[in-house]
Amino acid sequence: MIYLQIFWVFFISNILGYGGGPSIVPLIQHEVVAVYGWFTAAEFAEIFAMGNALPGPIAPKIAAYIGFNQAGVLGAMVGVVATVAPSALLMVVLMGVLTRYKDSPQVKRLTRFIRPTIAVLMLDIALRSLVLGWEGVGVLHMFILAGASLFLLLKIKAHPGFVVLGALVYGVLFLG
Repeated sequence: MIYLQIFWVFFISNILGYGGGPSIVPLIQHEVVAVYGWFTAAEFAEIFAMGNALPGPIAPKIAAYIGFNQAGVLGAMVGVVATVAPSALLMVVLMGVLTRYKDSPQVKRLTRFIRPTIAVLMLDIALRSLVLGWEGVGVLHMFILAGASLFLLLKIKAHPGFVVLGALVYGVLFLG
């Protein structure tokens, strides 16, 4: 039964989530925190942060971790397959239709309306992460990490990967 639940969480989230990995993270979070209770909101925020720290798309990494945590290696494989399957199926089935109607005013209008929705979902998860971080590590550490990150990204023009790596090192040294 757990394999079916894992498959369902990630398959449905990826079917309903238009716009890629970041737009489906709130859907996944709702399912694994509120519906199934596999993780708390704080634990999910940590999973999300670690998934962002690793290279590659976020959704398969989250699916692999959650699947592994709930049902071992087979659970991880089920989660990843369920994450990738909707996109693969839709690409095969709809590629001809999308190519044919890509310049349609209706398709352009749909995209114009969906972008703000994705932005709101991203803002929601960012604010939730901010609140959890604020409560978890405190104001001082939040300001140090945010200030250092802004300085490195905007003034030094450091690669974001190095900024994330630096934040991880900071966490291990000062928060671990």
